[in-house]
Amino acid sequence: MCSELHGFMLIYYTIESLRAKLSEFRAQNQSLGFVPTMGALHQGHLSLIAECQKKTKVSICSIFVNPTQFNNTNDLAKYPVDLERDIDLLKSAGCDILFAPSAAEMYPNGPESNHFDFGKIERVMEGEHRPGHFNGVGTVVGKFFEIIEPDIAFFGEKDFQQLAIINKLVELKNYDVEIAGCPILREPDGLAMSSRNVRLTKEQRKAAPTIFKSLQFAKYNYRSFTPNTLKEKVQELINIEDELNVEHVEIRTADNLSEVVEWPVNTDFRIFVAVFAGEIRLIDNEQLN
Repeated sequence: MCSELHGFMLIYYTIESLRAKLSEFRAQNQSLGFVPTMGALHQGHLSLIAECQKKTKVSICSIFVNPTQFNNTNDLAKYPVDLERDIDLLKSAGCDILFAPSAAEMYPNGPESNHFDFGKIERVMEGEHRPGHFNGVGTVVGKFFEIIEPDIAFFGEKDFQQLAIINKLVELKNYDVEIAGCPILREPDGLAMSSRNVRLTKEQRKAAPTIFKSLQFAKYNYRSFTPNTLKEKVQELINIEDELNVEHVEIRTADNLSEVVEWPVNTDFRIFVAVFAGEIRLIDNEQLN
């Protein structure tokens, strides 16, 4: 932590004011770590802050609900927002800087996505079911990278495909930043921590850990099935719960998200699921091998 901060967190709402402060840290050769979020913070986000603090001198968190990555306007409207609570959590975690811009600050000409050639990784799974989503992600993360110029940026592996997109973005735009993927943080019953979890009804929350249990079944039994049969089995296990409805189950290689049709040798592969609990969409994944 920088000595001048003395345990409190600096908060910036404009690009100009943030850049002015960050230029001071760069002049002192302080390394900058960055954790982008959309708020509604939980322990999963705070674990990213903790990892950031281990590896860099200055920890920077952004809170911005990015309109360009929502293909469902209803989902955007209902996304949980509680900035004061988030500020308290970041202060308790010892975060050095919060950047909380408005939509007008980030998109002065109105919300609009750039278009990127992410290749096949943007056309499968989340990309197939959420058209335009990854262009929105690439647009806003690119803006943040250009504003902050972090040395290291930290992303959770719950959004594993997004992590792959960010790595591709860095390659395409030649950003001078290291991307650090961090493990999924889970509730005691296995449910992957997510800002959307607070919207679950009591019945949905009770059913939701079935997602993780099904992934664990896949992890420890995958050799007993073909990939297609395993996907069907996982879907059946989740859909047993009346409160849950599987959108998709996919098994993909970890390096380039190629579809797994037979179990590969010497290649990491993961199982990915997207599940609706009512109108709330939950995603999760697990490495199988």
